[in-house]
Amino acid sequence: MSPELTGLLGLICLFVALTVGIPIGVSLGIVGFGGLMLLLSPEAAVIKTGVIFFEVISKYELGVLPLFLLLAHLCFSAGASRDFFDVAARFMGHRRGGLAVASIAGCAGFGAVSGSSLATVATVGSAAMPEMRKAGYQNQLATGSLAAGGTLGALIPPSGALIVFGIIAEQSIGTLFAAAIIPGITQAIFYIATVMILCTLNPSLGPRSPRVSWPHRIAGLKKIGDIALLILFVIGGMMIGLFTPSEAASVGVALTLVLCYFRGVLSLALFKEALRKTLLTSGMIYLIIIGAIIFGTFISVTGLATMLAEVIRSVDASPVVAIIVMAIILLALGSFLDGLALMLLTTPIFLPIILELGYSPIWFGIFLVRAMETGFILPPLGLNAYVLQGIVKDIPITTIFRGIVPFLVADVCHLSLIITLPALALWLPSVTGV
Repeated sequence: MSPELTGLLGLICLFVALTVGIPIGVSLGIVGFGGLMLLLSPEAAVIKTGVIFFEVISKYELGVLPLFLLLAHLCFSAGASRDFFDVAARFMGHRRGGLAVASIAGCAGFGAVSGSSLATVATVGSAAMPEMRKAGYQNQLATGSLAAGGTLGALIPPSGALIVFGIIAEQSIGTLFAAAIIPGITQAIFYIATVMILCTLNPSLGPRSPRVSWPHRIAGLKKIGDIALLILFVIGGMMIGLFTPSEAASVGVALTLVLCYFRGVLSLALFKEALRKTLLTSGMIYLIIIGAIIFGTFISVTGLATMLAEVIRSVDASPVVAIIVMAIILLALGSFLDGLALMLLTTPIFLPIILELGYSPIWFGIFLVRAMETGFILPPLGLNAYVLQGIVKDIPITTIFRGIVPFLVADVCHLSLIITLPALALWLPSVTGV
């Protein structure tokens, strides 16, 4: 059996394992290990797997992940999610669709500390959905804006997905964070524009709320001033070279503990719970990364990525056409694969092709996470939709998916913009020198 055919069979086995419900990290590791046994030898597979396991566990750069997760849990305890939505609602609530816009802004703000799409939609959704329903918003707009806005948590720094990609692709996490800032802002703008267009065409979707006075708006800003300064200091410090990502995460955790103390929420029980959640999530992600690297090693040994690159060159397709084909594949897979699983499955296959086409691996990381984000709201899996339904159990999942459709259109337009204008992601890192 040729190595390429072995690689294809490995992919099929992986899809089968995921379909029957085997966890992604275990599936990647088992298939990759089995493939290495077939292509090399059992002894070589054991040695290579052991080396990968040790290298991942001892990798200093990966320490940034649990630290940023701890920062996110502490900020959640400090009430960041409700505060971000509340401030945005005070400024935008009096406009048509203003609370939906506030939900998106709240997701962007909380995404800057959570780094997770699912955590963002769950926490901001708990605060925003009751307010929008009380104001008479139609369920489709309310749920659609929250499900889509939640995806901002996967891109806006510090992004857990970008940290994992940086480790897998061996790219600078600080550079990836800098590259994500402009795409994250433009993505939020696309979502806000979608809400405004929908409410202009049909004002009953999002009625106006009473206007809040400027003193109350300023008071709201003061509520998020400390967290906003924390985010600016941590992310800005990385961009100007004040400290590395790991140092930034450490400083961020220390400052968040101080913030929780002054907000009067710091306690031993809270700290223990934040540590428990951080360790559980970190352990799961470490397992996934180890499995992904084992699987990536197997794919590289098969030569499958090189074969696909040769096929693309043989049909004389332009790089943009090849990228569009990749985007279609990513969106198709994203309709039934978890976002992190999608990223870890496709990175070992697509990254060598991207390099062959002359694209930047940093740009590819942003492109991949954007496609992954779309998978969070793409039927039939659409994890954000199901998380949201857990908050509003009386709204059918079909209603939520109908509300998501206009935002999917915005996602496709934004992804097209990133493909046609790579500078959208690459300009800021080039200017800052990160």
